[in-house]
Amino acid sequence: MQLIPAHLLLVGYEGLVPPPELLTRLAAGRAGGVVLFARNVGSPSETAAAVRVIGAACERTPFVTVDQEGGRVQRLKEPLTRWPPMARLGALDDLALTESVGRAMGEELRLVGINVDLAPVLDVLSNPANPVIGDRAFGRDAESVARHALAWWRGLESAGVLGCGKHFPGHGDTAQDSHLELPRLDFDRARLDAVELPPFRAAIAGGARLLMTAHVVFSAIDALPATLSTPWLDGVLRGELGYRGVIVSDDLDMKAVAGRFPVAEVIERGLAAGVDLFLACRDPERQREAEEALLRAADDPVLGPRVAASLGRVSALRDQLAPAVPVDQAQLAAALPDAAHQALAARFA
Repeated sequence: MQLIPAHLLLVGYEGLVPPPELLTRLAAGRAGGVVLFARNVGSPSETAAAVRVIGAACERTPFVTVDQEGGRVQRLKEPLTRWPPMARLGALDDLALTESVGRAMGEELRLVGINVDLAPVLDVLSNPANPVIGDRAFGRDAESVARHALAWWRGLESAGVLGCGKHFPGHGDTAQDSHLELPRLDFDRARLDAVELPPFRAAIAGGARLLMTAHVVFSAIDALPATLSTPWLDGVLRGELGYRGVIVSDDLDMKAVAGRFPVAEVIERGLAAGVDLFLACRDPERQREAEEALLRAADDPVLGPRVAASLGRVSALRDQLAPAVPVDQAQLAAALPDAAHQALAARFA
């Protein structure tokens, strides 16, 4: 199987129907999969049909990813279950319930063919005024976040959907939204070891296969955001914490990086730091520039081995993805809404 550098790119698109240019890109191996947003999600049958078309365009099972956390970050809504935010679930401190919710969310995603959920949030909400994390976090202390995020993750993956812990090394104490600006935190290493890092340590010990970076500067470690930071990714995540899975960047369209670094520099610095997969969720020009940067990097004497190593990790993970299961409109209509899942959501609404 030929490994193509652009397989390290996951792309977004506009509309409910995958456009021809996206399908051409996928068929040519110029992306490893897609990121779905609310703009791509119609009825369950429309979403399932789009996923089937995407899969048919690819030589092998693609990453079909979505942010489905519950609460305000939930791309697929009715007739799928509307889930309350995970903070409410964490507050109940019932791990069996938390795992059941993860399983139920995974079952609904699998119905429409999605094989990767960009969740759970491993951030500790240590700043209640945080504008981007808030009630997306399972709690305000590292121990409870670790326990509940991992329980939810186990449930999700038991349903055949790969989870992705985020946002390494932690986005829970920022006062800025990295979609709009570059947050900076000046905590010393002792604080990071006590608060931000324990959920990630626990996730790695629990067998995490996919972790997402944060576009956040932690000045005690590096002046660059973690997504581009060799000390963070190679040094702490892979070196100290022993993580051997795939590292995926947060979206390259976010202003924390898009407003400060050219796309080619983000790709080059990210690869050098240890990023394996890059999200380019909206801007077609940024997607094109990212693809070109990956191609150049593959021929670079320094970055080429990084590209090869990332392709190996990503390919191995891709082999573990669940392909879309053919489900017709009648089956979806019978399965959704799911009364048992709705009753489960009501327990922590």
